[in-house]
Amino acid sequence: MRHRLYAGIALSALLAVGVHAQDYPQKPVRFIVGFSPGGGSDILARLLSDKLTESWGRPFVVDNRSGAGGTIALSLTANAAPDGYTVMMISGSQITNAVLMTKMSIDVLKAYAPVTQATSQPYILVVHPSVAAKNVKELIALAKSKPDALNYASSGTGSFAHLGMELFKVMTGTEMVHIPFKGSGAAMIDLLGGQVQLALTSAISGMPHLKTGKLRGLAVTTLKRSPVIPEFPTVAESGVPGYSVDGWYAVVLPARTPAAIVSKLNRELVRLLETPAVVEALARDGAVPAPSTPAQLAETMRAELAKWDKVVKSAGLKIE
Repeated sequence: MRHRLYAGIALSALLAVGVHAQDYPQKPVRFIVGFSPGGGSDILARLLSDKLTESWGRPFVVDNRSGAGGTIALSLTANAAPDGYTVMMISGSQITNAVLMTKMSIDVLKAYAPVTQATSQPYILVVHPSVAAKNVKELIALAKSKPDALNYASSGTGSFAHLGMELFKVMTGTEMVHIPFKGSGAAMIDLLGGQVQLALTSAISGMPHLKTGKLRGLAVTTLKRSPVIPEFPTVAESGVPGYSVDGWYAVVLPARTPAAIVSKLNRELVRLLETPAVVEALARDGAVPAPSTPAQLAETMRAELAKWDKVVKSAGLKIE
């Protein structure tokens, strides 16, 4: 009798979760972005939040919580109620940063329920037009002739924009000064104004300014040329063999969010990422959709953490 009672309670709980997931969402959903407006993760979150709002008739509202290399937003999301009403757009560098920062206590492999990878895109090595370098080899020569004269911007200490440039410095024997900002949007403002001379910028945030000539693109950071912006050579083929930094964005929920809600959000995001309107919007910004299962995203996160841990240790970097 007791076993039947427990089985009935368990079944009722499962059915309740199923009904809840079927009706999800029933109220506005907060879509957290860990950086200031105008950066790649913000642009993508706004694109997808608009599409989700259209799909389900409930507002998905972008909430920018910049600071500490995106870890403020990571903490907010990790501690939010696991009910599906707090969603987060993460970048690959944001996840890596959370582990590499010595003061970060969140275990990013346990604190979140992966939903789907959203995009894959290269970073682009860009310079302000005032910089006398038209390609990577000329930039290396300029940096070597004037050690620490060039300042490079990043979206925060520990971001791919930071680690990728530190890797570039190690592999080319150059010295440049790191200027961290609270997100790529803020970094872009000073880069466009010439207060800093160069940066690794995500294709999504950098392409609009390359098209207008406000910035000069030298190369992409992936090992192979991007299929959507093939006009840019790779850093590797431009004189730095083996250099590679792959950018990506993904969507996560707080850990312990019911699997039915994770699955429903995954199905809708995957569908949206494969629609012509979203594919075209991403292509204009040099990115390609890369939808995945939650398990595939979890594996990507594990692999990226292992990769960058090795890079930081081999380069002797210290991230406080």
